[in-house]
Amino acid sequence: MKKLSILGSTGSIGTQALEVISQLSEKIEVVSLAAGKNINLLKEQIKIFAPRKVSVLDKEDALKLSNEFPQTDFLYGDEGLEILSSDKDIDIVLIAVSGKIGLKPTIAAIKNKKNIALANKETLVMAGDIVMPLAKEYGVKILPVDSEHSAIFQCLNGVKPKKLIITASGGPFRNKSIEEIKSATANEALNHPRWNMGRKITIDSATLMNKGLEVIEAHHLFNMDYKDIKVVIHPQSIIHSAIEHEDGSIIAQMGLPSMHIPIQYALTYPKRIKGIESNSFDFSKIAQLTFENPDFEKFPALKIAFEAGIKGKTFPTVLNAANEEAVMAFLDGKIRLTDITEITKSVLNTHKPIENASLEQILELDEKTRKQTREIINNLLIKE
Repeated sequence: MKKLSILGSTGSIGTQALEVISQLSEKIEVVSLAAGKNINLLKEQIKIFAPRKVSVLDKEDALKLSNEFPQTDFLYGDEGLEILSSDKDIDIVLIAVSGKIGLKPTIAAIKNKKNIALANKETLVMAGDIVMPLAKEYGVKILPVDSEHSAIFQCLNGVKPKKLIITASGGPFRNKSIEEIKSATANEALNHPRWNMGRKITIDSATLMNKGLEVIEAHHLFNMDYKDIKVVIHPQSIIHSAIEHEDGSIIAQMGLPSMHIPIQYALTYPKRIKGIESNSFDFSKIAQLTFENPDFEKFPALKIAFEAGIKGKTFPTVLNAANEEAVMAFLDGKIRLTDITEITKSVLNTHKPIENASLEQILELDEKTRKQTREIINNLLIKE
């Protein structure tokens, strides 16, 4: 019986993880949950899974919930996340929160020798040079939950490949013109053709920034040089990613688009067991699999993410923070979809990198970058 903590239980990955666990109740026990503001859904999860500890964003919500569920210990804020991720009663923590909030609990888990199922790519984009060596030092496994990184992980089997091939669906605007992308609404951008994800990651998928962040994450997870990581557009999303060996052979992981499988594999690793998505993939029902190179002119976010990763140091930290602030501004109707990349690029162009940045320096830079990005957005609004 594995004992699990889920940070981000009411989000897309968290809810799907609980769907997986509902089929594996004899193998996985949910010890603790953490959520933000979706208190109604959290209440339902508490009733079903009876966690011993729960953390929420606000102290006021924690107090109200403690009256309703007296058998459960309630925590709140960043400290609550760190306590849950390092709890002596758990074996593994699923980091499924979105954005920079995942970094501190990830480090807390590592320092307390808790294995990590990582669904928060921002953690490695911001601080991969700190997190991965720390995990090695403490003997902690970081098991990828992203479908692409899970696919690579499953293909590797302990072997160092020549190349990583990360696939991308191309998002909702693959066949749209630049002008159509410029005028895209939030609803259009959130209408992903293949995957059901959270709002932020869905917008990143529309600009292909998500794939750029995945490239940086793959660089850290698998210790691969950027020149050996290739992105390929694969609209059917059947091949989730692949590796190429020295002899030219390619091994790919395939399946229908579903996050249940990579979530389950991370939680049950190294075992494979029958779960929520155990139906066989039927080759005869797939008419064709197509592939194409990404269009860097239509989707410059992927290019600037590669460039930030290659430059290294603190460029990925700035990339992540600026992009996240710009995405939120787009969702709030303040800027156009194409402004996200332009704003992020302008922030990167002014950045003076820090050599061997500490965690404190990274967090300070993150806040500074967000402030700078918001100022740029506000100036755009004033001009309009």
